[in-house]
Amino acid sequence: PKNPVLRRVQELAQLSKQLQRVHPNVLAKALKRGILYQNEEIVVINKPYGLPVHGGPGVQNCISNVLSILAKMLDGMKAEPLHLCHRLDKETTGVMVLARDEDTAHRLQSLFKVCQVEKCYWAISVGLPVPSEGLVDIPIVEKKVQSHQSHYKMTLAPNYRVSPEDGKMVKVRQNRDADSAVTRYRVLASSASCSLLELKPITGVKHQLRVHLAYGLGCPILGDHKYAHWSKLAPQKLPENTLKRLGLEQAKVRHLPLHLHASRLTLPAGASGGQQLQLDCRPPHFFTNSLQRLKLEIPDVPKKKAHPLVTVSAC
Repeated sequence: PKNPVLRRVQELAQLSKQLQRVHPNVLAKALKRGILYQNEEIVVINKPYGLPVHGGPGVQNCISNVLSILAKMLDGMKAEPLHLCHRLDKETTGVMVLARDEDTAHRLQSLFKVCQVEKCYWAISVGLPVPSEGLVDIPIVEKKVQSHQSHYKMTLAPNYRVSPEDGKMVKVRQNRDADSAVTRYRVLASSASCSLLELKPITGVKHQLRVHLAYGLGCPILGDHKYAHWSKLAPQKLPENTLKRLGLEQAKVRHLPLHLHASRLTLPAGASGGQQLQLDCRPPHFFTNSLQRLKLEIPDVPKKKAHPLVTVSAC
């Protein structure tokens, strides 16, 4: 396409498809190039956009399928396969921790499960949350959407609702299938009907950040077409000034990728070595390009360095 935005979007889509089709050795080499940090216990990678962590219907390549190949590239032919410690959605980019052995994996998985690992994400949202900083504490449950194209989505299961009779808050019966979900958020920059947010999930429910932003704050993540509408699967509707700055027509919005990036993980002392480990990763090119077009100022991220509080970043 002659339009530079459409060209970049098409390149991103092609890259995602290529990662699905390449030989596992090629994919492992790509992940190796994206290593942010490694020691005798863990390997930390910069997860690419569009690459699933686990296999499934229609998935030809995924991270879990090449962990043994990546381990051999790093430590020789006798190396034990690397182990997953947590997961990221297919469309989410950023910091991802792998363990070199099963004991380390179990220890880190337990820390993630009991919320001892501090996670920080960047997201571009459509709209400005009010207030600009706060905490969303609303349980989440999976429900079937009844429409011409039935599908499942995560949604809110609040413990309170507004009474239509007198407008007062009343407690409702708790949904037994709902999971507790808590997210801290902070606006870092705002412009042109969009905002750059820092998100810190306290819990780890499926699609938690996407649901809390879209349904809890009314500010869905840019490119999140799944949660753009409740009753249908359709491309996200963007304001005119946002479309203008991105150089897009509404008819082409369906190509826009999800702008959600795992920017930082902080492992507590003793999780891997004796010191606290902080891992930072700058967002991918399409994310920073959108920030520039929307005139959202990019916060500073430390350059790669090592000290008692180990901080690692990637551009």
